[in-house]
Amino acid sequence: MFKYLHRRFTRNLTEQNRQRARLVSKDGRCNIEFGNIKEHSRIGFLVDIWTTVLDLKWRYQMTIFISAFLGSWFLFGLLWYAVAYVHKDLPEFSPTENHMPCVQNINGLTSAFLFSLETQVTIGYGFRCVTEQCGEAIFLLVTQSILGVIINSFMCGAILAKISRPKKRAKTITFSKSAVISKRGGKLCLLIRVANLRKSLLIGSHIYGKLLKTTVTLEGETIIMDQVNIDFIVDAGNENLFFISPLTIYHIIDKTSPFYEMSAETIKQQDFELVVFLDGTIEATSATCQVRTSYIPEEVFWGYRFAPIVSKSKEGKYRVDFSNFGKTLQVDTPHCAYCLQTEREAKLKEKKAYDNPAFQLNEVNETKM
Repeated sequence: MFKYLHRRFTRNLTEQNRQRARLVSKDGRCNIEFGNIKEHSRIGFLVDIWTTVLDLKWRYQMTIFISAFLGSWFLFGLLWYAVAYVHKDLPEFSPTENHMPCVQNINGLTSAFLFSLETQVTIGYGFRCVTEQCGEAIFLLVTQSILGVIINSFMCGAILAKISRPKKRAKTITFSKSAVISKRGGKLCLLIRVANLRKSLLIGSHIYGKLLKTTVTLEGETIIMDQVNIDFIVDAGNENLFFISPLTIYHIIDKTSPFYEMSAETIKQQDFELVVFLDGTIEATSATCQVRTSYIPEEVFWGYRFAPIVSKSKEGKYRVDFSNFGKTLQVDTPHCAYCLQTEREAKLKEKKAYDNPAFQLNEVNETKM
Protein backbone atom coordinates (compact mmCIF):
# COMPACT_ATOMS: atom_id res chain seq x y z
CA MET A 1 0.00 0.00 0.00
CA PHE A 2 2.83 2.36 0.90
CA LYS A 3 4.66 1.62 -2.36
CA TYR A 4 1.49 2.31 -4.35
CA LEU A 5 0.90 5.66 -2.65
CA HIS A 6 4.54 6.62 -3.09
CA ARG A 7 4.44 5.71 -6.79
CA ARG A 8 1.17 7.62 -7.27
CA PHE A 9 2.52 10.66 -5.45
CA THR A 10 5.73 10.61 -7.49
CA ARG A 11 3.81 10.36 -10.77
CA ASN A 12 1.50 13.26 -9.86
CA LEU A 13 4.44 15.37 -8.77
CA THR A 14 6.24 14.63 -12.03
CA GLU A 15 3.16 15.59 -14.05
CA GLN A 16 2.76 18.84 -12.13
CA ASN A 17 6.39 19.76 -12.67
CA ARG A 18 6.04 19.01 -16.34
CA GLN A 19 2.92 21.13 -16.63
CA ARG A 20 4.66 24.07 -15.00
CA ALA A 21 7.46 23.97 -17.59
CA ARG A 22 5.43 25.56 -20.36
CA LEU A 23 6.15 28.79 -22.18
CA VAL A 24 2.53 29.83 -22.71
CA SER A 25 -0.17 29.16 -20.13
CA LYS A 26 -3.67 28.07 -21.05
CA ASP A 27 -4.94 31.65 -20.76
CA GLY A 28 -2.21 32.99 -23.05
CA ARG A 29 0.27 34.45 -20.55
CA CYS A 30 3.95 33.97 -21.39
CA ASN A 31 6.00 32.22 -18.70
CA ILE A 32 9.40 33.76 -19.34
CA GLU A 33 11.86 35.69 -17.18
CA PHE A 34 14.50 38.18 -18.33
CA GLY A 35 17.71 38.48 -16.40
CA ASN A 36 20.90 40.56 -16.46
CA ILE A 37 19.35 43.42 -18.42
CA LYS A 38 21.85 46.24 -18.80
CA GLU A 39 21.14 49.60 -17.23
CA HIS A 40 20.94 51.47 -20.54
CA SER A 41 18.27 49.00 -21.65
CA ARG A 42 16.23 49.72 -18.51
CA ILE A 43 16.21 53.40 -19.42
CA GLY A 44 14.25 52.45 -22.51
CA PHE A 45 11.32 51.49 -20.28
CA LEU A 46 11.26 55.03 -18.89
CA VAL A 47 11.55 56.59 -22.34
CA ASP A 48 8.53 54.57 -23.46
CA ILE A 49 6.63 55.50 -20.29
CA TRP A 50 3.21 55.14 -21.94
CA THR A 51 3.67 51.44 -22.76
CA THR A 52 5.32 50.84 -19.40
CA VAL A 53 2.32 52.24 -17.53
CA LEU A 54 -0.14 50.26 -19.67
CA ASP A 55 1.77 47.01 -19.03
CA LEU A 56 1.66 47.48 -15.26
CA LYS A 57 -0.80 45.53 -13.17
CA TRP A 58 -3.90 47.31 -11.97
CA ARG A 59 -2.69 47.68 -8.38
CA TYR A 60 0.53 49.36 -9.47
CA GLN A 61 -1.22 51.59 -11.98
CA MET A 62 -3.76 52.74 -9.40
CA THR A 63 -0.93 53.41 -6.96
CA ILE A 64 0.75 55.66 -9.53
CA PHE A 65 -2.61 57.29 -10.31
CA ILE A 66 -3.29 58.20 -6.66
CA SER A 67 0.32 59.14 -5.93
CA ALA A 68 0.48 61.48 -8.94
CA PHE A 69 -2.52 63.50 -7.82
CA LEU A 70 -1.77 63.51 -4.09
CA GLY A 71 1.88 64.30 -4.73
CA SER A 72 1.13 67.22 -7.05
CA TRP A 73 -1.51 68.63 -4.67
CA PHE A 74 0.85 68.47 -1.71
CA LEU A 75 3.82 69.85 -3.67
CA PHE A 76 1.92 72.89 -4.88
CA GLY A 77 0.35 73.22 -1.43
CA LEU A 78 3.87 73.71 -0.07
CA LEU A 79 4.57 76.29 -2.77
CA TRP A 80 1.38 78.20 -1.98
CA TYR A 81 2.30 78.11 1.69
CA ALA A 82 5.78 79.42 0.83
CA VAL A 83 4.27 82.32 -1.17
CA ALA A 84 2.01 83.24 1.75
CA TYR A 85 4.92 82.91 4.17
CA VAL A 86 7.27 85.11 2.12
CA HIS A 87 4.56 87.74 1.60
CA LYS A 88 3.69 87.55 5.31
CA ASP A 89 0.04 86.75 4.71
CA LEU A 90 -0.21 84.20 7.51
CA PRO A 91 -1.97 85.11 10.79
CA GLU A 92 1.24 84.55 12.74
CA PHE A 93 2.65 87.73 11.18
CA SER A 94 -0.37 89.76 12.41
CA PRO A 95 -1.09 91.53 9.09
CA THR A 96 -2.91 94.89 9.19
CA GLU A 97 -6.46 95.37 8.06
CA ASN A 98 -5.30 97.08 4.87
CA HIS A 99 -2.91 94.23 4.03
CA MET A 100 -3.72 92.63 0.67
CA PRO A 101 -2.61 88.94 0.65
CA CYS A 102 -1.44 87.06 -2.43
CA VAL A 103 -4.11 84.42 -1.80
CA GLN A 104 -7.05 85.22 0.39
CA ASN A 105 -7.95 83.00 3.34
CA ILE A 106 -4.75 80.93 3.49
CA ASN A 107 -4.12 80.54 7.19
CA GLY A 108 -1.70 77.63 7.24
CA LEU A 109 -0.45 74.49 5.49
CA THR A 110 -3.87 72.83 5.56
CA SER A 111 -5.63 75.72 3.86
CA ALA A 112 -2.74 75.93 1.33
CA PHE A 113 -3.24 72.24 0.49
CA LEU A 114 -6.99 72.76 0.04
CA PHE A 115 -6.37 75.73 -2.26
CA SER A 116 -3.92 73.63 -4.29
CA LEU A 117 -6.55 70.90 -4.66
CA GLU A 118 -9.27 73.38 -5.67
CA THR A 119 -6.97 74.98 -8.25
CA GLN A 120 -5.78 71.78 -9.93
CA VAL A 121 -9.18 70.09 -10.19
CA THR A 122 -10.90 73.44 -10.99
CA ILE A 123 -13.44 73.15 -8.18
CA GLY A 124 -13.45 76.86 -7.35
CA TYR A 125 -15.47 77.16 -4.14
CA GLY A 126 -14.95 80.93 -4.18
CA PHE A 127 -13.66 81.17 -0.59
CA ARG A 128 -9.96 81.22 -1.47
CA CYS A 129 -8.72 83.05 -4.55
CA VAL A 130 -5.59 84.71 -6.00
CA THR A 131 -5.36 88.49 -5.93
CA GLU A 132 -3.45 90.93 -8.13
CA GLN A 133 -0.96 91.66 -5.37
CA CYS A 134 1.71 89.03 -6.24
CA GLY A 135 3.10 88.21 -9.68
CA GLU A 136 4.65 84.97 -8.36
CA ALA A 137 1.23 83.80 -7.21
CA ILE A 138 -0.24 84.35 -10.68
CA PHE A 139 2.70 82.51 -12.26
CA LEU A 140 2.26 79.61 -9.82
CA LEU A 141 -1.47 79.47 -10.62
CA VAL A 142 -0.81 79.21 -14.35
CA THR A 143 1.89 76.59 -13.85
CA GLN A 144 -0.28 74.38 -11.67
CA SER A 145 -3.23 74.67 -14.06
CA ILE A 146 -1.13 73.55 -17.03
CA LEU A 147 0.58 70.75 -15.11
CA GLY A 148 -2.79 69.60 -13.73
CA VAL A 149 -4.20 69.26 -17.26
CA ILE A 150 -1.16 67.19 -18.29
CA ILE A 151 -1.50 64.86 -15.29
CA ASN A 152 -5.25 64.49 -15.82
CA SER A 153 -4.83 63.73 -19.52
CA PHE A 154 -2.06 61.19 -18.99
CA MET A 155 -3.51 59.30 -16.04
CA CYS A 156 -7.14 59.29 -17.22
CA GLY A 157 -5.98 58.29 -20.71
CA ALA A 158 -3.92 55.44 -19.25
CA ILE A 159 -6.88 54.15 -17.26
CA LEU A 160 -9.18 54.31 -20.29
CA ALA A 161 -6.60 52.69 -22.57
CA LYS A 162 -6.03 49.85 -20.12
CA ILE A 163 -9.75 49.19 -19.83
CA SER A 164 -10.20 49.11 -23.61
CA ARG A 165 -7.07 47.09 -24.45
CA PRO A 166 -7.65 44.35 -27.05
CA LYS A 167 -6.37 41.71 -24.62
CA LYS A 168 -9.64 42.07 -22.71
CA ARG A 169 -11.50 41.04 -25.86
CA ALA A 170 -9.33 37.93 -25.89
CA LYS A 171 -11.04 36.80 -22.68
CA THR A 172 -14.18 36.03 -24.72
CA ILE A 173 -12.27 33.78 -27.15
CA THR A 174 -11.81 30.29 -25.74
CA PHE A 175 -9.93 27.21 -26.90
CA SER A 176 -10.64 23.63 -25.95
CA LYS A 177 -8.63 22.42 -22.96
CA SER A 178 -7.29 19.49 -24.97
CA ALA A 179 -6.42 18.62 -28.55
CA VAL A 180 -7.38 15.36 -30.26
CA ILE A 181 -5.93 13.25 -33.06
CA SER A 182 -8.26 11.29 -35.34
CA LYS A 183 -9.14 10.83 -39.00
CA ARG A 184 -10.81 13.69 -40.86
CA GLY A 185 -11.53 13.49 -44.56
CA GLY A 186 -9.56 10.26 -44.79
CA LYS A 187 -6.44 11.88 -43.32
CA LEU A 188 -4.94 11.74 -39.86
CA CYS A 189 -5.35 15.17 -38.28
CA LEU A 190 -4.73 17.02 -35.02
CA LEU A 191 -7.91 18.89 -34.11
CA ILE A 192 -8.54 21.85 -31.78
CA ARG A 193 -11.83 23.60 -31.08
CA VAL A 194 -12.12 27.40 -30.70
CA ALA A 195 -15.19 29.52 -29.92
CA ASN A 196 -16.16 33.18 -29.89
CA LEU A 197 -18.37 33.88 -26.87
CA ARG A 198 -19.59 37.21 -28.23
CA LYS A 199 -21.95 37.77 -31.14
CA SER A 200 -19.68 40.52 -32.49
CA LEU A 201 -17.24 39.11 -35.02
CA LEU A 202 -13.48 39.18 -35.31
CA ILE A 203 -12.69 40.57 -38.76
CA GLY A 204 -9.91 39.03 -40.83
CA SER A 205 -9.21 36.23 -38.36
CA HIS A 206 -6.18 34.03 -38.97
CA ILE A 207 -5.16 30.88 -37.06
CA TYR A 208 -1.67 29.39 -36.96
CA GLY A 209 0.56 27.45 -34.58
CA LYS A 210 4.13 26.99 -33.40
CA LEU A 211 5.60 23.75 -32.09
CA LEU A 212 8.23 24.44 -29.43
CA LYS A 213 10.75 21.72 -28.69
CA THR A 214 14.40 21.22 -27.88
CA THR A 215 16.51 20.18 -30.88
CA VAL A 216 20.17 19.36 -31.43
CA THR A 217 21.71 20.50 -34.71
CA LEU A 218 24.19 18.53 -36.79
CA GLU A 219 26.93 20.73 -35.35
CA GLY A 220 25.99 19.66 -31.82
CA GLU A 221 24.28 22.92 -30.84
CA THR A 222 21.30 22.52 -28.50
CA ILE A 223 18.45 24.90 -29.31
CA ILE A 224 15.95 25.47 -26.53
CA MET A 225 12.43 26.37 -27.69
CA ASP A 226 13.13 25.68 -31.36
CA GLN A 227 10.05 26.84 -33.29
CA VAL A 228 8.41 24.82 -36.05
CA ASN A 229 5.49 26.22 -38.04
CA ILE A 230 2.21 24.34 -37.73
CA ASP A 231 -0.41 25.08 -40.38
CA PHE A 232 -4.02 24.82 -39.28
CA ILE A 233 -6.93 24.50 -41.67
CA VAL A 234 -10.62 25.22 -41.37
CA ASP A 235 -13.11 23.77 -43.83
CA ALA A 236 -14.09 27.32 -44.83
CA GLY A 237 -10.42 28.36 -45.20
CA ASN A 238 -7.99 29.74 -42.65
CA GLU A 239 -8.25 33.32 -43.92
CA ASN A 240 -11.14 35.70 -43.10
CA LEU A 241 -13.02 33.25 -40.91
CA PHE A 242 -16.74 33.65 -40.38
CA PHE A 243 -16.26 33.29 -36.64
CA ILE A 244 -19.88 33.35 -35.46
CA SER A 245 -20.00 29.79 -34.12
CA PRO A 246 -17.37 27.42 -32.65
CA LEU A 247 -14.89 26.16 -35.22
CA THR A 248 -12.82 23.00 -35.30
CA ILE A 249 -9.39 23.70 -36.74
CA TYR A 250 -7.16 20.83 -37.80
CA HIS A 251 -3.60 20.15 -38.82
CA ILE A 252 -2.96 17.38 -41.35
CA ILE A 253 -0.33 14.94 -40.12
CA ASP A 254 1.63 14.12 -43.28
CA LYS A 255 5.30 13.59 -44.04
CA THR A 256 6.03 17.30 -43.57
CA SER A 257 4.39 17.41 -40.15
CA PRO A 258 6.50 17.14 -36.96
CA PHE A 259 3.82 14.78 -35.61
CA TYR A 260 4.45 12.24 -38.41
CA GLU A 261 7.04 10.28 -36.42
CA MET A 262 4.81 10.14 -33.32
CA SER A 263 2.34 7.41 -32.49
CA ALA A 264 -0.38 6.73 -29.97
CA GLU A 265 2.12 4.93 -27.73
CA THR A 266 4.97 7.45 -27.93
CA ILE A 267 3.25 10.86 -28.00
CA LYS A 268 3.04 11.05 -24.19
CA GLN A 269 6.80 10.56 -23.93
CA GLN A 270 7.54 13.46 -26.29
CA ASP A 271 8.79 16.82 -25.02
CA PHE A 272 7.04 19.58 -26.94
CA GLU A 273 4.61 22.44 -26.53
CA LEU A 274 2.10 23.38 -29.21
CA VAL A 275 1.24 27.09 -29.11
CA VAL A 276 -1.85 28.15 -31.09
CA PHE A 277 -2.49 31.77 -32.11
CA LEU A 278 -5.63 33.50 -33.32
CA ASP A 279 -5.20 36.99 -34.80
CA GLY A 280 -8.10 39.24 -35.73
CA THR A 281 -9.55 42.74 -35.74
CA ILE A 282 -12.23 43.68 -33.22
CA GLU A 283 -15.37 44.73 -35.05
CA ALA A 284 -16.42 47.36 -32.50
CA THR A 285 -13.08 49.18 -32.07
CA SER A 286 -11.05 48.16 -35.17
CA ALA A 287 -8.17 47.25 -32.85
CA THR A 288 -6.09 44.17 -33.56
CA CYS A 289 -6.30 41.31 -31.10
CA GLN A 290 -4.31 38.12 -30.51
CA VAL A 291 -5.47 35.11 -28.52
CA ARG A 292 -3.11 32.27 -27.70
CA THR A 293 -3.03 29.02 -25.79
CA SER A 294 -0.78 25.97 -25.58
CA TYR A 295 -0.94 22.19 -25.40
CA ILE A 296 1.59 19.77 -23.95
CA PRO A 297 1.70 16.01 -24.71
CA GLU A 298 -0.56 15.15 -21.75
CA GLU A 299 -3.26 17.35 -23.30
CA VAL A 300 -3.22 15.68 -26.73
CA PHE A 301 -5.57 12.68 -26.88
CA TRP A 302 -4.94 10.15 -29.64
CA GLY A 303 -8.00 8.37 -31.06
CA TYR A 304 -10.68 10.89 -30.05
CA ARG A 305 -12.85 13.49 -31.75
CA PHE A 306 -14.94 16.36 -30.41
CA ALA A 307 -18.62 15.87 -29.67
CA PRO A 308 -21.16 17.78 -31.82
CA ILE A 309 -21.93 21.21 -30.45
CA VAL A 310 -24.22 22.97 -32.98
CA SER A 311 -27.84 21.95 -33.53
CA LYS A 312 -30.92 23.42 -35.21
CA SER A 313 -34.18 23.80 -33.33
CA LYS A 314 -37.67 23.26 -34.73
CA GLU A 315 -38.15 27.03 -34.88
CA GLY A 316 -35.23 27.28 -37.30
CA LYS A 317 -32.75 28.75 -34.82
CA TYR A 318 -29.20 27.52 -34.45
CA ARG A 319 -28.19 26.56 -30.93
CA VAL A 320 -24.67 26.12 -29.58
CA ASP A 321 -24.39 23.82 -26.58
CA PHE A 322 -21.20 24.75 -24.76
CA SER A 323 -21.57 21.82 -22.38
CA ASN A 324 -20.12 19.71 -25.20
CA PHE A 325 -17.42 22.22 -26.11
CA GLY A 326 -14.53 20.24 -24.62
CA LYS A 327 -16.20 16.82 -24.62
CA THR A 328 -14.45 14.11 -26.65
CA LEU A 329 -15.61 10.79 -28.08
CA GLN A 330 -13.36 7.80 -28.72
CA VAL A 331 -13.18 6.73 -32.36
CA ASP A 332 -11.30 4.15 -34.40
CA THR A 333 -7.96 5.73 -35.32
CA PRO A 334 -4.69 4.34 -36.74
CA HIS A 335 -1.83 4.18 -34.24
CA CYS A 336 0.39 6.39 -36.41
CA ALA A 337 0.36 8.35 -39.63
CA TYR A 338 2.63 5.80 -41.29
CA CYS A 339 0.11 3.06 -40.46
CA LEU A 340 -2.63 5.01 -42.22
CA GLN A 341 -0.44 5.55 -45.26
CA THR A 342 0.49 1.86 -45.40
CA GLU A 343 -3.18 0.91 -45.10
CA ARG A 344 -4.06 3.19 -48.00
CA GLU A 345 -1.31 1.82 -50.22
CA ALA A 346 -2.46 -1.74 -49.49
CA LYS A 347 -6.04 -0.91 -50.50
CA LEU A 348 -4.86 0.75 -53.70
CA LYS A 349 -2.80 -2.29 -54.66
CA GLU A 350 -5.84 -4.50 -54.21
CA LYS A 351 -7.80 -2.41 -56.69
CA LYS A 352 -5.07 -2.37 -59.34
CA ALA A 353 -4.96 -4.87 -62.23
CA TYR A 354 -1.70 -5.74 -64.01
CA ASP A 355 -1.36 -6.68 -67.70
CA ASN A 356 1.15 -9.27 -68.95
CA PRO A 357 2.51 -8.12 -72.32
CA ALA A 358 3.69 -11.68 -73.25
CA PHE A 359 0.23 -13.19 -72.76
CA GLN A 360 -1.57 -14.08 -76.01
CA LEU A 361 -5.09 -15.31 -76.38
CA ASN A 362 -5.55 -18.01 -78.98
CA GLU A 363 -9.08 -18.30 -80.26
CA VAL A 364 -10.32 -21.84 -80.93
CA ASN A 365 -13.01 -22.35 -83.53
CA GLU A 366 -15.51 -24.92 -82.42
CA THR A 367 -17.04 -27.13 -85.12
CA LYS A 368 -20.48 -28.41 -84.73
CA MET A 369 -21.04 -32.06 -85.27
